[in-house]
Amino acid sequence: MSPPRIHVAAELVAGGELVLPSGAARHVALVLRMRRGDVLTLFDGAGHEAKARLLDVDRKHVVVQVESVFAGQGESPLGVHLGQAISKGDRMDYAIQKAVELGVAAITPLYTDHGDVRLKAERQAKKLAHWQAVAASACEQCGRATLPPVHSPMSLDAWLTDRDEPLRLMLHPAAGNHGFDGEVPASSALLIGPEGGLSSAEVDAARGADFSVLSLGPRILRTETAPVVALTLLQYWYGDLA
Repeated sequence: MSPPRIHVAAELVAGGELVLPSGAARHVALVLRMRRGDVLTLFDGAGHEAKARLLDVDRKHVVVQVESVFAGQGESPLGVHLGQAISKGDRMDYAIQKAVELGVAAITPLYTDHGDVRLKAERQAKKLAHWQAVAASACEQCGRATLPPVHSPMSLDAWLTDRDEPLRLMLHPAAGNHGFDGEVPASSALLIGPEGGLSSAEVDAARGADFSVLSLGPRILRTETAPVVALTLLQYWYGDLA
């Protein structure tokens, strides 16, 4: 059985000692019920992993010794920046979790015309912290050592303006469909609309930003299902699922 994996936002130095943050400490002590001498894997979110051994364990205070540091695994050769329309409740958590498991490089939650979520500043900050924690937890589960950033929510127009990826795709049930062919792109952008779909103006704006339409067949997928299917296709054709 593989040792538990824990994300720590700290420099990993072989031979050094590290106090785990409170959330990780509670998980190690109370959920996993680990004891002094047990081994776990740490990762810093920047591509490094470490083998660490527990030195001191109680309910709120856990100290580990870092025994070795090494490069992490599990990163896709295809960097996908996901623009995901914000959805309510667990649906957004699911989209972020599965996107991280499928190797996404970055996620930006988007405000769209037909989206029914608008977050005020304080609530947006709390939601962003929550989404970042969801991404970190997904990395712990799937074996990634690089934590993809979840950026602050922004308007779709602002996100489109920032795009410079050579491959840009939007999910839309329209005539015509992008074909997966040619060389592997250095990076890509994937746009997923809300439950109500992208508005006509948003589709036109995305086309104007050099986005091609990606259709996933005759059935309309939920906004949290769509990125799973689209990312799986992208990773199969250009990434590491083939």
